Amino acid sequence: MKKQVELYTDGACSGNPGPGGWGAILRCDKKEREISGGERQTTNNRMEMLAAISGLRELKYRCTVELYTDSKYLLQGATEWLSGWKAKGWLSASKKPVKNVDLWQQLDALLKQHEIHWHWVRGHSGHPENERADQLARAAIPWGKV
Repeated sequence: MKKQVELYTDGACSGNPGPGGWGAILRCDKKEREISGGERQTTNNRMEMLAAISGLRELKYRCTVELYTDSKYLLQGATEWLSGWKAKGWLSASKKPVKNVDLWQQLDALLKQHEIHWHWVRGHSGHPENERADQLARAAIPWGKV
């Protein structure tokens, strides 16, 4: 039987592009783990994606994952756009290269390893785990010189 995992993710960016951070909370069998990271020059969308990618990378076995995000870009990209981008050789509907293709390819590989159920939550609306993931992401922003 596959393990059941809850994954809450968020990304933050100061400026877009600018310094950014991501945070994720993994919950399984009453255990919880928080992870985070940041980059000096990035975008909010990249941080949202890295939160999900990093959380999924932590899983050592095939799992059923309830993935919560406040990013419609991440959710729609993974559930609606990804298969079309792959079929078109990673080109968008406007025949331009897909933005963040490096991260979409990483996410695509991880999605094949697990059974993912996507959930959108409204950001900054008091959802406890989303608020905590946001705190982790903001704390991980590297504020030094860019």
